Amino acid sequence: MEFNPLSPEVAANPYPSYAELRNKAPVMWLEPFQCWALSRYADVDFALRNPAIFSSSVFTAEALGDLNPVPEVPWILDMNPPEHTRLRKLANKGFTPRLIRALEPRVQAITRELIAALRGQPAGDLVSILSGPLPTVVIAEMLGVEPERRDDFKIWSDDVVRATGRPTDEAERAEIRKSQAALRAYFEGMIERRRTEPADDVLGALVKAEEERDVLSSQEILALAVLLLLAGNETTTNLIGNAVLSLLAHPEELAKVRADRSLVPALVEEVLRYESPVQVIFRRTVQEVELEGGRVPAGQNVFLLLGSANRDERKFPDPDRFDIARNPQDHVAFGYGIHYCLGAPLARLEGRTALDALLFDCPPFRSATDRIDQIASLIVRGPQTLPLQFS
Repeated sequence: MEFNPLSPEVAANPYPSYAELRNKAPVMWLEPFQCWALSRYADVDFALRNPAIFSSSVFTAEALGDLNPVPEVPWILDMNPPEHTRLRKLANKGFTPRLIRALEPRVQAITRELIAALRGQPAGDLVSILSGPLPTVVIAEMLGVEPERRDDFKIWSDDVVRATGRPTDEAERAEIRKSQAALRAYFEGMIERRRTEPADDVLGALVKAEEERDVLSSQEILALAVLLLLAGNETTTNLIGNAVLSLLAHPEELAKVRADRSLVPALVEEVLRYESPVQVIFRRTVQEVELEGGRVPAGQNVFLLLGSANRDERKFPDPDRFDIARNPQDHVAFGYGIHYCLGAPLARLEGRTALDALLFDCPPFRSATDRIDQIASLIVRGPQTLPLQFS
Protein backbone atom coordinates (compact mmCIF):
# COMPACT_ATOMS: atom_id res chain seq x y z
CA MET A 1 0.00 0.00 0.00
CA GLU A 2 0.96 3.65 -0.38
CA PHE A 3 0.61 6.37 2.24
CA ASN A 4 1.38 10.03 1.69
CA PRO A 5 0.26 12.25 4.61
CA LEU A 6 0.61 15.33 2.39
CA SER A 7 -1.73 14.11 -0.38
CA PRO A 8 -5.02 16.06 -0.68
CA GLU A 9 -7.06 12.91 -0.09
CA VAL A 10 -5.27 12.01 3.13
CA ALA A 11 -5.25 15.64 4.31
CA ALA A 12 -9.04 15.78 3.86
CA ASN A 13 -9.63 12.53 5.76
CA PRO A 14 -6.62 10.52 6.97
CA TYR A 15 -8.56 7.98 9.03
CA PRO A 16 -9.31 5.33 6.35
CA SER A 17 -5.60 5.36 5.46
CA TYR A 18 -4.68 5.07 9.13
CA ALA A 19 -6.96 2.04 9.53
CA GLU A 20 -5.36 0.37 6.49
CA LEU A 21 -1.92 1.07 7.91
CA ARG A 22 -2.79 -0.40 11.31
CA ASN A 23 -4.15 -3.59 9.73
CA LYS A 24 -1.75 -4.12 6.81
CA ALA A 25 1.49 -2.27 7.58
CA PRO A 26 1.58 -1.04 11.20
CA VAL A 27 5.33 -0.37 10.89
CA MET A 28 5.74 0.95 7.33
CA TRP A 29 8.66 2.42 5.42
CA LEU A 30 7.71 5.70 3.69
CA GLU A 31 10.17 6.09 0.83
CA PRO A 32 9.36 9.76 -0.04
CA PHE A 33 10.01 10.80 3.56
CA GLN A 34 12.85 8.34 4.25
CA CYS A 35 11.25 7.29 7.52
CA TRP A 36 9.12 4.64 9.20
CA ALA A 37 5.49 5.24 10.24
CA LEU A 38 4.06 3.74 13.42
CA SER A 39 0.27 3.63 13.39
CA ARG A 40 -0.85 1.36 16.25
CA TYR A 41 -1.50 2.71 19.73
CA ALA A 42 0.75 0.14 21.44
CA ASP A 43 3.75 1.03 19.24
CA VAL A 44 3.23 4.79 19.46
CA ASP A 45 2.76 4.53 23.22
CA PHE A 46 5.94 2.46 23.54
CA ALA A 47 7.90 5.03 21.54
CA LEU A 48 6.60 7.90 23.68
CA ARG A 49 7.44 6.04 26.90
CA ASN A 50 10.97 5.14 25.83
CA PRO A 51 12.91 8.30 24.89
CA ALA A 52 16.19 6.42 25.39
CA ILE A 53 15.28 4.29 22.35
CA PHE A 54 13.23 6.82 20.38
CA SER A 55 15.27 10.02 20.42
CA SER A 56 13.66 13.43 19.95
CA SER A 57 16.65 14.91 18.16
CA VAL A 58 14.94 15.30 14.77
CA PHE A 59 11.61 17.04 15.30
CA THR A 60 12.27 20.60 14.20
CA ALA A 61 14.99 19.72 11.72
CA GLU A 62 12.69 17.28 9.91
CA ALA A 63 9.52 19.38 10.15
CA LEU A 64 10.97 22.76 9.14
CA GLY A 65 14.22 22.01 7.36
CA ASP A 66 15.84 25.22 6.12
CA LEU A 67 12.72 27.17 7.17
CA ASN A 68 13.59 26.81 10.86
CA PRO A 69 13.50 30.34 12.34
CA VAL A 70 16.01 29.44 15.10
CA PRO A 71 18.51 26.99 13.60
CA GLU A 72 21.38 27.82 16.00
CA VAL A 73 20.07 25.73 18.90
CA PRO A 74 17.82 22.67 19.18
CA TRP A 75 14.27 23.31 20.30
CA ILE A 76 13.14 21.66 23.52
CA LEU A 77 11.15 19.23 21.35
CA ASP A 78 14.45 18.07 19.84
CA MET A 79 16.30 17.53 23.10
CA ASN A 80 17.03 14.44 25.15
CA PRO A 81 18.14 14.30 28.80
CA PRO A 82 20.11 15.84 30.39
CA GLU A 83 19.79 18.94 28.17
CA HIS A 84 16.02 18.49 27.94
CA THR A 85 15.70 18.12 31.72
CA ARG A 86 17.49 21.44 32.31
CA LEU A 87 15.44 23.39 29.78
CA ARG A 88 12.12 21.80 30.72
CA LYS A 89 12.59 22.73 34.39
CA LEU A 90 13.11 26.34 33.41
CA ALA A 91 10.25 26.41 30.89
CA ASN A 92 7.88 24.86 33.43
CA LYS A 93 8.14 28.00 35.54
CA GLY A 94 5.74 29.74 33.19
CA PHE A 95 3.18 26.90 33.11
CA THR A 96 2.68 25.73 36.68
CA PRO A 97 -0.81 24.49 37.65
CA ARG A 98 -1.16 27.51 39.94
CA LEU A 99 -0.42 29.95 37.11
CA ILE A 100 -2.82 28.19 34.73
CA ARG A 101 -5.61 28.25 37.33
CA ALA A 102 -4.95 31.94 37.88
CA LEU A 103 -5.39 32.52 34.14
CA GLU A 104 -8.95 31.17 34.06
CA PRO A 105 -10.77 34.47 34.78
CA ARG A 106 -8.73 36.23 32.08
CA VAL A 107 -9.40 33.44 29.55
CA GLN A 108 -13.11 33.73 30.33
CA ALA A 109 -13.03 37.50 29.91
CA ILE A 110 -11.23 37.29 26.56
CA THR A 111 -13.72 34.67 25.40
CA ARG A 112 -16.66 36.89 26.34
CA GLU A 113 -15.16 39.79 24.39
CA LEU A 114 -14.68 37.63 21.29
CA ILE A 115 -18.09 35.94 21.55
CA ALA A 116 -19.73 39.38 21.65
CA ALA A 117 -18.82 39.75 17.96
CA LEU A 118 -21.04 36.77 17.17
CA ARG A 119 -24.12 37.95 19.04
CA GLY A 120 -26.77 39.41 16.79
CA GLN A 121 -24.90 38.34 13.67
CA PRO A 122 -26.52 35.89 11.25
CA ALA A 123 -23.17 34.36 10.30
CA GLY A 124 -19.47 34.44 11.07
CA ASP A 125 -16.22 32.53 10.65
CA LEU A 126 -15.41 30.71 13.88
CA VAL A 127 -11.67 30.59 13.15
CA SER A 128 -11.22 34.32 12.56
CA ILE A 129 -13.64 35.42 15.30
CA LEU A 130 -13.03 32.98 18.16
CA SER A 131 -10.80 29.91 17.79
CA GLY A 132 -7.91 31.84 16.21
CA PRO A 133 -7.87 35.01 18.33
CA LEU A 134 -8.48 33.37 21.73
CA PRO A 135 -5.19 31.45 22.07
CA THR A 136 -3.35 34.22 20.23
CA VAL A 137 -4.41 36.84 22.76
CA VAL A 138 -3.79 34.53 25.73
CA ILE A 139 -0.27 33.44 24.75
CA ALA A 140 0.57 36.97 23.58
CA GLU A 141 -0.37 38.37 26.99
CA MET A 142 1.56 35.58 28.72
CA LEU A 143 4.67 36.41 26.69
CA GLY A 144 4.22 40.17 27.13
CA VAL A 145 3.47 40.98 23.48
CA GLU A 146 1.96 44.44 22.96
CA PRO A 147 -1.75 44.37 21.95
CA GLU A 148 -1.04 46.20 18.70
CA ARG A 149 1.29 43.35 17.58
CA ARG A 150 -1.22 40.51 18.05
CA ASP A 151 -2.17 40.40 14.36
CA ASP A 152 1.50 40.07 13.44
CA PHE A 153 1.84 37.42 16.15
CA LYS A 154 -0.88 35.28 14.52
CA ILE A 155 0.58 35.69 11.04
CA TRP A 156 4.00 34.58 12.29
CA SER A 157 2.47 31.52 13.96
CA ASP A 158 0.55 30.55 10.82
CA ASP A 159 3.70 30.91 8.72
CA VAL A 160 5.67 28.56 10.97
CA VAL A 161 2.85 26.02 10.45
CA ARG A 162 2.99 26.67 6.69
CA ALA A 163 6.67 25.77 6.82
CA THR A 164 5.83 22.31 8.20
CA GLY A 165 3.86 21.62 5.01
CA ARG A 166 7.20 21.67 3.14
CA PRO A 167 6.12 24.13 0.43
CA THR A 168 8.04 23.80 -2.82
CA ASP A 169 7.02 27.11 -4.37
CA GLU A 170 9.99 29.44 -3.99
CA ALA A 171 7.81 32.55 -3.75
CA GLU A 172 5.93 31.01 -0.82
CA ARG A 173 9.18 29.95 0.83
CA ALA A 174 10.55 33.49 0.44
CA GLU A 175 7.38 34.86 2.03
CA ILE A 176 7.78 32.49 4.98
CA ARG A 177 11.43 33.46 5.43
CA LYS A 178 10.50 37.15 5.46
CA SER A 179 7.82 36.49 8.08
CA GLN A 180 10.22 34.47 10.23
CA ALA A 181 12.86 37.19 10.02
CA ALA A 182 10.30 39.66 11.39
CA LEU A 183 9.30 37.18 14.10
CA ARG A 184 12.90 36.67 15.12
CA ALA A 185 13.76 40.37 15.13
CA TYR A 186 10.73 41.13 17.30
CA PHE A 187 11.51 38.49 19.92
CA GLU A 188 15.21 39.33 19.99
CA GLY A 189 14.27 42.92 20.77
CA MET A 190 11.88 41.81 23.51
CA ILE A 191 14.49 39.53 25.09
CA GLU A 192 17.03 42.36 25.25
CA ARG A 193 14.44 44.70 26.80
CA ARG A 194 13.57 42.11 29.45
CA ARG A 195 17.22 42.02 30.52
CA THR A 196 17.19 45.74 31.34
CA GLU A 197 13.46 46.17 32.04
CA PRO A 198 12.20 43.07 33.90
CA ALA A 199 8.51 42.28 33.46
CA ASP A 200 6.05 39.91 35.14
CA ASP A 201 5.36 37.71 32.10
CA VAL A 202 6.58 34.37 30.75
CA LEU A 203 9.31 35.94 28.62
CA GLY A 204 10.51 37.91 31.61
CA ALA A 205 10.48 34.73 33.70
CA LEU A 206 12.54 32.90 31.06
CA VAL A 207 15.07 35.73 30.92
CA LYS A 208 15.63 35.71 34.66
CA ALA A 209 15.07 31.97 35.17
CA GLU A 210 17.93 30.15 36.81
CA GLU A 211 18.02 26.58 38.00
CA GLU A 212 21.12 25.28 39.74
CA ARG A 213 23.10 28.30 38.43
CA ASP A 214 22.27 27.39 34.82
CA VAL A 215 20.83 30.29 32.81
CA LEU A 216 19.04 30.14 29.49
CA SER A 217 20.94 31.57 26.54
CA SER A 218 19.33 34.19 24.32
CA GLN A 219 18.98 31.62 21.52
CA GLU A 220 17.33 29.11 23.86
CA ILE A 221 14.87 31.76 25.04
CA LEU A 222 14.18 32.68 21.42
CA ALA A 223 13.53 29.03 20.46
CA LEU A 224 11.23 28.59 23.47
CA ALA A 225 9.31 31.77 22.65
CA VAL A 226 8.76 30.63 19.04
CA LEU A 227 7.65 27.20 20.23
CA LEU A 228 5.20 28.71 22.72
CA LEU A 229 3.86 30.97 19.99
CA LEU A 230 3.34 27.99 17.71
CA ALA A 231 2.00 25.47 20.22
CA GLY A 232 0.01 28.04 22.17
CA ASN A 233 -1.87 29.09 19.05
CA GLU A 234 -2.29 26.11 16.77
CA THR A 235 -3.24 23.38 19.24
CA THR A 236 -6.12 25.32 20.79
CA THR A 237 -7.32 26.82 17.50
CA ASN A 238 -7.58 23.37 15.97
CA LEU A 239 -9.04 21.80 19.10
CA ILE A 240 -11.94 24.27 19.04
CA GLY A 241 -12.45 24.03 15.28
CA ASN A 242 -12.33 20.23 15.30
CA ALA A 243 -14.79 20.14 18.20
CA VAL A 244 -17.35 22.25 16.35
CA LEU A 245 -16.96 20.21 13.16
CA SER A 246 -17.37 16.97 15.12
CA LEU A 247 -20.49 18.26 16.88
CA LEU A 248 -22.05 19.42 13.61
CA ALA A 249 -21.39 16.00 12.08
CA HIS A 250 -22.94 14.28 15.11
CA PRO A 251 -26.09 16.22 16.08
CA GLU A 252 -27.05 13.62 18.68
CA GLU A 253 -23.82 14.33 20.58
CA LEU A 254 -24.37 18.06 20.20
CA ALA A 255 -27.82 17.63 21.76
CA LYS A 256 -26.30 15.70 24.69
CA VAL A 257 -23.85 18.48 25.50
CA ARG A 258 -26.48 21.20 25.16
CA ALA A 259 -28.62 19.26 27.64
CA ASP A 260 -25.81 18.87 30.18
CA ARG A 261 -23.20 21.61 30.55
CA SER A 262 -21.04 19.39 32.75
CA LEU A 263 -20.17 17.28 29.70
CA VAL A 264 -17.97 20.00 28.16
CA PRO A 265 -14.70 18.68 29.71
CA ALA A 266 -15.49 15.17 28.45
CA LEU A 267 -16.27 16.66 25.03
CA VAL A 268 -12.80 18.22 24.94
CA GLU A 269 -11.12 14.88 25.71
CA GLU A 270 -13.11 13.00 23.06
CA VAL A 271 -12.26 15.63 20.45
CA LEU A 272 -8.57 15.35 21.36
CA ARG A 273 -8.84 11.62 20.66
CA TYR A 274 -11.21 11.68 17.69
CA GLU A 275 -9.66 14.62 15.76
CA SER A 276 -6.23 15.12 17.31
CA PRO A 277 -4.95 18.67 16.68
CA VAL A 278 -1.42 17.27 16.33
CA GLN A 279 -1.43 14.24 14.04
CA VAL A 280 2.29 13.44 13.68
CA ILE A 281 5.44 13.84 15.75
CA PHE A 282 8.96 12.70 14.90
CA ARG A 283 11.54 10.48 16.56
CA ARG A 284 14.79 8.71 15.62
CA THR A 285 15.73 5.22 16.79
CA VAL A 286 18.91 4.98 18.84
CA GLN A 287 18.97 1.19 18.53
CA GLU A 288 17.13 -1.50 16.65
CA VAL A 289 13.75 -2.11 18.24
CA GLU A 290 11.12 -4.85 17.92
CA LEU A 291 7.57 -3.50 18.16
CA GLU A 292 4.15 -5.10 18.12
CA GLY A 293 3.77 -4.14 14.47
CA GLY A 294 7.29 -4.92 13.28
CA ARG A 295 10.97 -4.07 13.56
CA VAL A 296 12.67 -0.69 13.08
CA PRO A 297 16.45 -0.59 12.53
CA ALA A 298 18.76 1.70 14.49
CA GLY A 299 19.39 5.24 13.29
CA GLN A 300 16.05 5.60 11.48
CA ASN A 301 13.63 8.52 11.41
CA VAL A 302 10.13 7.62 12.59
CA PHE A 303 6.69 9.20 12.26
CA LEU A 304 4.54 8.60 15.33
CA LEU A 305 1.00 8.87 13.96
CA LEU A 306 -0.85 10.19 17.02
CA GLY A 307 -4.06 10.60 15.01
CA SER A 308 -3.98 6.92 14.07
CA ALA A 309 -3.06 5.71 17.57
CA ASN A 310 -6.08 7.55 18.95
CA ARG A 311 -8.31 5.70 16.46
CA ASP A 312 -6.83 2.24 17.11
CA GLU A 313 -9.61 -0.30 17.64
CA ARG A 314 -7.21 -2.37 19.75
CA LYS A 315 -7.27 0.41 22.35
CA PHE A 316 -10.56 2.27 21.85
CA PRO A 317 -13.71 0.24 21.11
CA ASP A 318 -15.55 1.45 18.01
CA PRO A 319 -12.89 4.16 17.55
CA ASP A 320 -14.51 5.91 14.57
CA ARG A 321 -17.59 6.67 16.66
CA PHE A 322 -17.61 10.15 18.18
CA ASP A 323 -18.88 9.61 21.73
CA ILE A 324 -18.57 12.33 24.36
CA ALA A 325 -19.43 9.80 27.08
CA ARG A 326 -16.22 7.94 26.28
CA ASN A 327 -14.01 10.47 28.13
CA PRO A 328 -10.74 8.81 27.00
CA GLN A 329 -8.14 9.86 29.54
CA ASP A 330 -5.41 7.70 27.97
CA HIS A 331 -5.34 9.24 24.49
CA VAL A 332 -1.96 10.45 23.21
CA ALA A 333 -3.05 13.77 21.67
CA PHE A 334 -0.55 15.63 23.88
CA GLY A 335 2.13 12.94 23.76
CA TYR A 336 3.42 11.29 26.92
CA GLY A 337 6.35 11.29 29.32
CA ILE A 338 9.19 13.79 29.32
CA HIS A 339 7.92 15.44 26.12
CA TYR A 340 4.29 15.69 27.23
CA CYS A 341 2.93 18.94 25.81
CA LEU A 342 3.97 21.85 28.03
CA GLY A 343 0.82 23.79 27.19
CA ALA A 344 -1.70 20.94 27.55
CA PRO A 345 -3.40 22.39 30.67
CA LEU A 346 -3.71 25.78 28.96
CA ALA A 347 -5.14 24.22 25.77
CA ARG A 348 -7.71 22.32 27.81
CA LEU A 349 -8.69 25.47 29.73
CA GLU A 350 -9.08 27.49 26.53
CA GLY A 351 -10.97 24.69 24.78
CA ARG A 352 -13.41 24.21 27.65
CA THR A 353 -13.99 27.94 28.01
CA ALA A 354 -14.55 28.59 24.30
CA LEU A 355 -16.86 25.62 23.74
CA ASP A 356 -18.89 26.38 26.86
CA ALA A 357 -19.43 29.96 25.67
CA LEU A 358 -20.21 28.90 22.10
CA LEU A 359 -22.72 26.25 23.16
CA PHE A 360 -24.45 28.11 25.98
CA ASP A 361 -23.98 31.84 25.35
CA CYS A 362 -24.64 31.89 21.59
CA PRO A 363 -27.68 31.01 19.48
CA PRO A 364 -27.77 27.54 17.88
CA PHE A 365 -25.46 27.29 14.90
CA ARG A 366 -24.99 25.24 11.76
CA SER A 367 -22.34 25.07 9.08
CA ALA A 368 -22.59 27.73 6.38
CA THR A 369 -20.61 25.72 3.82
CA ASP A 370 -20.44 22.21 2.36
CA ARG A 371 -16.66 22.32 1.98
CA ILE A 372 -14.12 22.64 4.76
CA ASP A 373 -10.48 23.05 3.73
CA GLN A 374 -7.96 21.65 6.18
CA ILE A 375 -4.72 23.43 7.10
CA ALA A 376 -1.92 22.34 4.78
CA SER A 377 0.47 20.76 7.27
CA LEU A 378 2.16 17.45 7.91
CA ILE A 379 1.81 17.95 11.66
CA VAL A 380 -1.43 19.69 12.64
CA ARG A 381 -5.06 19.09 11.67
CA GLY A 382 -7.83 21.67 11.74
CA PRO A 383 -10.04 23.81 9.49
CA GLN A 384 -8.58 26.84 7.73
CA THR A 385 -11.95 28.57 8.07
CA LEU A 386 -15.25 27.48 9.59
CA PRO A 387 -18.22 29.65 8.49
CA LEU A 388 -21.23 29.25 10.77
CA GLN A 389 -24.83 30.44 10.54
CA PHE A 390 -26.68 31.35 13.72
CA SER A 391 -30.40 31.09 14.31
